Amino acid sequence: MTRKISVGIIQQANSADIEYNRKRLAAKIIDLAQRGAQLVVLQELHDSLYFCQVESTDNFDLAEPIPGTATEFYSRIASQAGVVLVTSLFERRAAGLYHNTAVVFERDGSIAGRYRKMHIPDDPAYYEKFYFTPGDIGFEPITTSVGRLGVLVCWDQWYPEAARIMALKGAEMLIYPTAIGWESSDTEAEKARQREAWITVQRGHAVANGIPVVTVNRTGLELDPSGMTNGISFWGSSFVAGPQGELLYQAPTDVEVATIVDVDMLRSEQVRRWWPFLRDRRIDQFGALTKRFID
Repeated sequence: MTRKISVGIIQQANSADIEYNRKRLAAKIIDLAQRGAQLVVLQELHDSLYFCQVESTDNFDLAEPIPGTATEFYSRIASQAGVVLVTSLFERRAAGLYHNTAVVFERDGSIAGRYRKMHIPDDPAYYEKFYFTPGDIGFEPITTSVGRLGVLVCWDQWYPEAARIMALKGAEMLIYPTAIGWESSDTEAEKARQREAWITVQRGHAVANGIPVVTVNRTGLELDPSGMTNGISFWGSSFVAGPQGELLYQAPTDVEVATIVDVDMLRSEQVRRWWPFLRDRRIDQFGALTKRFID
């Protein structure tokens, strides 16, 4: 027996024109739905350029309340296409309080749930702590008509604890909208190591939890507005992995992609029977995980 979900992924290069970016995404979402997609996943902060390359208070003007203009737009598209839609938005919660928030829409356009990014990086060209308050909703799967989705965002993908908690709470699939790329001064060997580490750690989440992983990244070069660096070349490579970490699909690094990947959701049941990691976890010995470091 199988229970297949047709997952649409959109890997896109963005411009500074928000209306143009949304128009392009809307056309691709509708096209994927017409081709049979039931679930469509977008990349991180897909409405604009990745503004976190610099620290500028002017960029807070990009944030919107939820509900707001952005959610109204994507609600309408989800309803028109008849798909479950995973979006990634810059949320204005209050003056001076902002989040990096994934909003999931049901196929009728209603909001099924949201997730506020928990792990916030602060690295050269990724100055996210300047913009985003860490999430306070927790790691809670979102129930939809295609299943319970463990939606996380980008930097969260490096943390096995986040994936595990989502799985323990019943997530049937892990989803990571993402914005990650190369810095131009890195050697080709270092670039390859970074990209492979990024893929490997997420495939590990699939294996450790026995559930599929869907990761959708940006592509294209986005220049540094300050001119201090050569910008970020987002490395694309969006992928879907099955519950044994097997790659069901992987996109190229440097082109846009709008494609559909079929995922057998019942396969997780069999894989977890073969590899009963949840059964054998020594939960009586895991208290140290709540410590920052063990001296």
